[in-house]
Order: sequence, then C-alpha cells, then structure tokens
Amino acid sequence: MKSDVGHPFPWRFLLALFAAWWFAASATSAEPQTTTGQKPPNNATPQAKQPESPEKKDSYLRLRRDQQGRPVAMEVATVRFQSPQRGKHGNPLSEVDLVGAVHVAEPEFFAALNKQFNAYDAVLYELVAPEGTRPSRDSGSGSGSPISSLQTALTQILNLQFQLEGIDYRRPNMVHADLSPEEFTQAMRNRGETVWSMFLRMLVYSSIQQAKNGSGASDLEVLMALLDKNRSLALKRVMAKQFEDLGGAILVIDGPEGSALIRDRNTKALDVLRRELNAGKRKVAIFYGAGHLPDLAKRLADDFDMKPVEKVWLRAWDMSEPAPKKPPAPSKPQTQENASASPRTA
Repeated sequence: MKSDVGHPFPWRFLLALFAAWWFAASATSAEPQTTTGQKPPNNATPQAKQPESPEKKDSYLRLRRDQQGRPVAMEVATVRFQSPQRGKHGNPLSEVDLVGAVHVAEPEFFAALNKQFNAYDAVLYELVAPEGTRPSRDSGSGSGSPISSLQTALTQILNLQFQLEGIDYRRPNMVHADLSPEEFTQAMRNRGETVWSMFLRMLVYSSIQQAKNGSGASDLEVLMALLDKNRSLALKRVMAKQFEDLGGAILVIDGPEGSALIRDRNTKALDVLRRELNAGKRKVAIFYGAGHLPDLAKRLADDFDMKPVEKVWLRAWDMSEPAPKKPPAPSKPQTQENASASPRTA
C-alpha cells in the first residue's frame, strides 16, 4: 500500500507509536503457592518449575508461543516481595506485590485482578491526575483527546477492554499513588523532556531494532493482518512482537539518568508505599505498568530491604486459535413408516 505522496505506508511507525503509547497511556489520562492460601485466578498460568534464566529473572511481561512459533498468549507477572522482619508467628511483617498492568487487555484479565485486589490492605495505582483521583469505569472513553481516540480504536480493533473500564477503582482499598499533572509537567521540565521526545526515542529504537535483526513486525505482516479474516487475532499477534524487548524499550525511555515517566513516578509510588506501611498496612500491592516494575523491584530491594519470593503469570492477551465450530449433526433419514404418517398435501 502506498501513501498519497507515493512512499510506502509507515506501518512500523504506527506500531512504534503504539508501543510508545503503551508506556505513556497511564501518564495521559509451576503454579506458585500463595502465602494467603488462595488459589491464583482462573487465568493464571503455571510458572515453569525450572528456574528462569538469569536474563529473564526481572521479566514482568512475556509471550508464550505454540510449536509453530506463533504467539498464543501475552502474560503479565505479579511478583511478591517480603520484608526480612518476622512477627511472633513467623509471618513477614510486610508483603508487597508488584502487579503488572496492561492498559488494554482481555476482560477476563481485569476481572481476575479485581478479585485479586480484595486480598490487599491497600492497592497503590498509577494515574497522572490530581491527588486522590478515583477514575470511574467510563473515564477512559469519550474525552475526544488523541490518546482517548487511540485507546478506543485499539480496543475495538483488537477486541480488548481498556484498563480504566475494566478495573474497579472505587473499592475502599484503592490508593492513588502517582504524580499530579502539574508535578509530572514540572518533572519533565526539570529533565528537559517532552512527550514527543519520548515518542521519538521509541520510534528510533524500533527502526534500529528492525534494521539490526529484523525483530518486530514487517510492513507485509501488518498488511496481511489487516486483511486477515480474524483481524483482531492477527493484529494482536503482530503487535505483541513489539513487547518482546520490553527491557530494551525501558532503557531507551528511562536512560541512565532516569526519566519523569518511569523514575520520578516510581519515586512517588514508593513514597506512598512508605506512608501506607507506616500506617500499619501489611499487605500492599503496587499496580503499575509492566515497564515500571524492574525499577520498582530494584528499589524495593535497595530501599526497603525486601526480597522476591514468588511470581505468578496472568494471561492478558489470548492469541490462541479459536476452537473449530462443530458441524451440525446430520438429520436422520425419514423412514417409510414416518413418511406414510406425514401429512399429505392437496
């Protein structure tokens, strides 16, 4: 397909834009045994019994593939951290779960998280908004902004649900733990950053990776997905490839000196965590985008002396082949006896 000016249509640009939005969206609007004895949600994926390879130990998002190498699921992790201090019964004095957020996902993913959140004294959530904001389930649509329009288009094309529509932020234990718009703007100004500079970094990184090793999606793959009879499934598989190198994308966004989008917002979340722990909360979740979690994990270890003890994977995107429809059962042939009993027409 050609654009009006005669150049190839920039499908990879759109995918890079999608990947950049993934990180920015929240800023702009073997089966482990749990310590509580509760079973993981129904869409929890058993973690492999063998230990993860060293380079994957800090992974919070992964793709599962079938024997043909096609993505069949994109999964996000919940990782539990415990303090070394113990109470009189030997239980840890505090537990903090890093719960990976995905801004567009299957409705079943958000339903499982809503159920999981019942077990916490406090759930700290991300949203660049005035302090204490509790979004309603219709706050993710209808604003008319470019981000809102992109979100709406993605949920419709991919047959997914938007996070702000799927998560119940009105429950009493939900705690806003993010910068206000004014604080976020000032943090970016202090670092000499803009939203567009972040998008440009992602675009350049995506182009370099594509030229370097052919990773990501080609223009032909995107075009074929758009023409596929199961367009939502085909596009999910193409777009999911953009997130396989999540760690590299984070390094591009955050950089060695950190960024307002990742580092400064994480600082705010950990300030709220410290406040909640000092107030006597003992079981807390930090519900933030998967791109934030590696830095949060490092700072939980360095600043709170906490250690990871378990990981559970939840399926956010289902990319498995739909079950084939069963053919209708053949009708029974009419017997002579039944035929003679049939009403006669005049």
